[in-house]
Amino acid sequence: MFAIVTISGKQYRVKKGDQIKVANLNKNVGDKIKFERVLLIEDSNVLTVGEPNIDGATVSGTVLDNGRDRKIIIFKKKRRKGYRRKNGHRQSFSLIEIDSITAPKKKAEPKKKAEPKKKAEPKKKAEPKKKAAPKKSTKSKED
Repeated sequence: MFAIVTISGKQYRVKKGDQIKVANLNKNVGDKIKFERVLLIEDSNVLTVGEPNIDGATVSGTVLDNGRDRKIIIFKKKRRKGYRRKNGHRQSFSLIEIDSITAPKKKAEPKKKAEPKKKAEPKKKAEPKKKAAPKKSTKSKED
């Protein structure tokens, strides 16, 4: 059984027992967390897809650790211009262990298909345009 869940604006594929590293959630170590933005659940070859989320489905987890990731170096350079900038930062993270994935209690009923549209009556053909009368010459034939 696995699920795709949205945490802090990013999507993660999780199973029971997985440990995932997500952006810092400002929770203490040992806190229980429920994620209700579940997009998809696969349970014994039965795939449930939300529109966009599955109502009643939750993924629960425990915060194992809060920390800072390795340092990322940002180096910008424009050649022959004397422009060099070195910068860096360490991203904060929370390490979460997935405890359980719960599917909704009742099965979602498949949406009823819309009835096919009735065919419109065929359009009447436009009447042929009348031919224009021949132009009258304004010049006199005195030559």
